[in-house]
Amino acid sequence: MAEQWSRDTGEAVYRSRDPVKNLRIRVHLQRVTSTSVLLKKVQEPVVQHGKGLLELSTFNTHTASGYRPDDDEEAVIGWQEKLFSQFEVELYQNEAACQSPLDRQYHQEILKLEKAGGRKNCRIFTYTDYDRYTNLEEHCQTVTSSNHEVPSYLAERMANVRRRRQERKPMDGGGLKSRIVTWKPSEEFIKNNHVINTPVQTMYIMGDLAPYGKLGHRENEQVLCTIKIDSNGVITMKPDMTGTKGPYRIEMDGEKRELWKYTIENASIAVKKEEQERELHIYKDLYNRHKEYLSSLVGTDFETPPPGTLRLFINGEIVSAKEYEFGNLYVHFFIELPKHWMGPSNQQLSGVTQTCASKTFDRENVSYFCYPFTFEASFTQHDETESSLPQWPVLYFEVLSLDFWQRYRVEGYGSIVLPSSPGLHLLTARTWRPTVLNTVSELRRFFIGGSPELDDITYVRIPGTFQGDRLSRFGFRTETTGSVTFKFHCIQQSRAFMDSSSLKKRMQSVLDRLGGFSQQSSIHNVLDAFQRARKRMQLARESLPQDLLNTSVSSTVHQSVA
Repeated sequence: MAEQWSRDTGEAVYRSRDPVKNLRIRVHLQRVTSTSVLLKKVQEPVVQHGKGLLELSTFNTHTASGYRPDDDEEAVIGWQEKLFSQFEVELYQNEAACQSPLDRQYHQEILKLEKAGGRKNCRIFTYTDYDRYTNLEEHCQTVTSSNHEVPSYLAERMANVRRRRQERKPMDGGGLKSRIVTWKPSEEFIKNNHVINTPVQTMYIMGDLAPYGKLGHRENEQVLCTIKIDSNGVITMKPDMTGTKGPYRIEMDGEKRELWKYTIENASIAVKKEEQERELHIYKDLYNRHKEYLSSLVGTDFETPPPGTLRLFINGEIVSAKEYEFGNLYVHFFIELPKHWMGPSNQQLSGVTQTCASKTFDRENVSYFCYPFTFEASFTQHDETESSLPQWPVLYFEVLSLDFWQRYRVEGYGSIVLPSSPGLHLLTARTWRPTVLNTVSELRRFFIGGSPELDDITYVRIPGTFQGDRLSRFGFRTETTGSVTFKFHCIQQSRAFMDSSSLKKRMQSVLDRLGGFSQQSSIHNVLDAFQRARKRMQLARESLPQDLLNTSVSSTVHQSVA
């Protein structure tokens, strides 16, 4: 008989995209026999071979201890469907015992059941997500079967927390304010933030395995199946559906030690093929509509800049800073646009990184910022007589440190010209800071903070307000400090790129039509070189003085006559 039972009572996890209200579970509960008959026969003295043996009919449900209708019951239960037990019927019939709104709701439902002829279930009943039993059962969960088990703090929190109906309390000052960084987290705060907060609903399918006529006692209630479903559609069942594994068994305590078996099956209505195809068609139509909506937002035409305009896109990152005297560094930076450069009106051309502590790496103090920023600008050449090489935007930055008293020191100034070629660029810029050659200035910097600063940070290179021919920095003393590493991803866009590419393709197509691509291209190169040489000769002849030109002409005539 032991081989007929299913010993696998572990959890099973399923995932479903269908609404959870369509879930149906069929439970079949049956009393097998009273094991007291078997124990009595085992305790008898040894009998002769073939005599006094226990008949197999003893284990038949209909002959053992008398068969009753409530010994075999089957029920199909939906998700969060409430089936009352005999104990709950007797409890909620008394209106004075109803304290909470849920109790009064159950009282009304039981009165309706009494008017309709009573409840149809006898031994099989359920506890839903809102019942007290669900709270108590989650509170009493243990990892092992030991009676001396002491759960850890994390295990206790995971068992006790009501994740499905957890209320979020707003922060002080209303819900608009939130603290992103907690500078001094308490031990309780650290422990509480290790608890998973995934919304979960629970349901218990129970069985009242009391003897006949003694239904309604809590000590005879047994959990047949536990079902948990989270917001992601993950269904957890313990134990799993029986299927071909055989029924599960429950052996009761007491003198009779009655044995029960039960099976769990999926009774959900299968989707018809026509409905499944219709659902797939609806999903496909929905995805197509969403795709069309996204396409309408993005558009199909590639945005091109106007003629004579170069557009520059830069995705930058301040990677790290190293070799500075103090820690807790942060970087303040801004981008200067030269003449004829223009950026979007809503674009921020400056920024400040977060404060980053230093760590030792390869015997150097390094602060890793990994601070991203985005920059966009366009260059338009208004006058064609000007140089074709424009001045490129410059990134100015200063590195500062913050001490324990929230005082800052300037650690260094630097600048870097943004890359003029597209692609990935990893650049490192050295920095310096102004100094004063006296001990008092260094003591002030170390003890009370503060140091000489630049009024205009563009003085790192050539200030934009400078109008002269020479910039003198005589007497200005500086000290080399550390370095800052930048990473740039540059994209350049211009209609000239498209025109040159199309011209090159057009020229190639014409030469292909003429035939002999290599020969025609070499002829074209020779003619082009001849035209350039001829222009240079004409320019050289025009630049010579007239008398020298006449002398050279007369000498040429005499030589020809001779």
